[in-house]
Amino acid sequence: MTAAMGSGQIRSRLDDDIPADMWEACPQCHQLLYTKELAQNLWVCTKCGYHFRLSARQRVDTICDPGSFVEWDADLPLCDPLGFPKYRRKLEEAQEKTGLRDAVITGRGQIAGIDVAFGAMEMGFRGGSMGWVVGERVTRLLERAAEERLPVIIVNASGGARMEESLVSLMQMAKTAGASAKLAEAGLPYVSVLTDPTYGGVMASYAFLGDIIVAEPGAAMGFAGPRVIDVTGMPIGEGVQTAEFQREHGMIDLIVPRTELRETLATFMAWSCAEAHPDEGLEEAGDEVLRTHPSAEPPSHAWEKVELARHPDRPYSLDYIQSIVDGFIELHGDRRFADDGAIVAGLGWIGGRPVAVIGHQKGRQARERSRRNFAMARPEGYRKAMRIMRLADKVGRPIVTLIDTPGAHCLDEAEARGISEAIAANQRDMFSLKVPIVPVVIGEGGSGGAIGIGVGDRVLMMENSYYSVIAPESCAAILWRDRSLKEEAADALRLTAEDALRLGVIDGIVAEPPGGAHTDKKAAAELLKRALGRVLGELAQVPPADLPALRYEKFRRMGTPDNCPA
Repeated sequence: MTAAMGSGQIRSRLDDDIPADMWEACPQCHQLLYTKELAQNLWVCTKCGYHFRLSARQRVDTICDPGSFVEWDADLPLCDPLGFPKYRRKLEEAQEKTGLRDAVITGRGQIAGIDVAFGAMEMGFRGGSMGWVVGERVTRLLERAAEERLPVIIVNASGGARMEESLVSLMQMAKTAGASAKLAEAGLPYVSVLTDPTYGGVMASYAFLGDIIVAEPGAAMGFAGPRVIDVTGMPIGEGVQTAEFQREHGMIDLIVPRTELRETLATFMAWSCAEAHPDEGLEEAGDEVLRTHPSAEPPSHAWEKVELARHPDRPYSLDYIQSIVDGFIELHGDRRFADDGAIVAGLGWIGGRPVAVIGHQKGRQARERSRRNFAMARPEGYRKAMRIMRLADKVGRPIVTLIDTPGAHCLDEAEARGISEAIAANQRDMFSLKVPIVPVVIGEGGSGGAIGIGVGDRVLMMENSYYSVIAPESCAAILWRDRSLKEEAADALRLTAEDALRLGVIDGIVAEPPGGAHTDKKAAAELLKRALGRVLGELAQVPPADLPALRYEKFRRMGTPDNCPA
């Protein structure tokens, strides 16, 4: 321990009469920490936030409800398929050292009273490496979870596939991936937690197949471990193999401090598995909140609606989410390239009903507007949106999308990564989802950028929003070679909510406070919440198997002679 302290200053703080095991030096900040307080803080340094490594048993104790965990498959035999030199003896030594049969423990437990299939890996057992026993236990965990209808949580810590079992260990990657597919077919959620470190064959198999992937701060992770990189002599950039790098590049959903991990996992489990308890009265909103029939009055001057839809103080998606979505947890990344700030996506409850919420997000300050790309989503934004939609579909949760964009990003980087394909694929795939989808145009509904998350069973528009195939300025410039004719173009495009309702493109208009949503954001959010409560309540009565066909027929009718007034 003296070497770990790193300085005479730290040593001087130790009294010779105090047992050394009462203190622990932080490997990161080198501060001396009282072991009892460190344990109470779940072995997270109170000075710098460094996360000490935990054993598999400690993971069970810190995540599962006390006394709820029952271990499965603890009696699997040692496996030495190659007769590798001294391997069996090393396994026996690891068993003596850790008290475990191999590098993972699996079983059934509870989190906040919800039954889960739970696994935790042990770095102290041969570096958490995966051989037959680990692969078999993980596979059995996933298979049994599918049979018993249990959600799955696995806490990963591993150096990768175990070399002493060669091809047998390599095949565990495919085997566990196949078991993950069985769980997905059963429609059950899987949360993967990546801790320090997670590398190699584990990272590139079941650890990276979670519907939701969470990492602890500062955790090391990657495909090739440090020793492999050293052997190859190929340099890798500083900070690349970290949770933060993976989060920035769209590969994981969240980085969660250990002190908040159990609560976060409990929220995921409740959202995925608990029954809905809709608020009484929320589903009874009348026409003063949601109007579903065209008005006898002529539509307002369209340009006025455009100006209100673009008002800088108008509520954006996150404003509405913060007001009407309880317990919202934002998820990140497309698992391919990046996390696009132009689209926010996450899980929460609206009026007691668990939902997935996805929306375009504009920025108010210059830096945020740039980070959000003015709500003009790139391909990775639409792919993130679809990833969250598929999760909602998998566990039977409705989807609400909040549309507010001048259009999709269309310059070189977007074209290079397939913006057209991403928008097209989203539209196609939204038709196959077996859960209710409610898109709401809350501001600007611009072209393909809007329809990329706009296919649904009930399409709504806020009273002072607009929906159009193109921005009025662009229309005027293209057709009449004169951008100044934008007001005439707005009227010609018939882009108001009233026009959209008369054309049969939308199903209802959500009322706004007098003067527009920006005049009273709280009231605007309450009106939207009540409208969504009504529509979600109606759609809850529709059999899930019927939704795709009904959704298709809804859009199939758009633009037919019967729905095109002269």
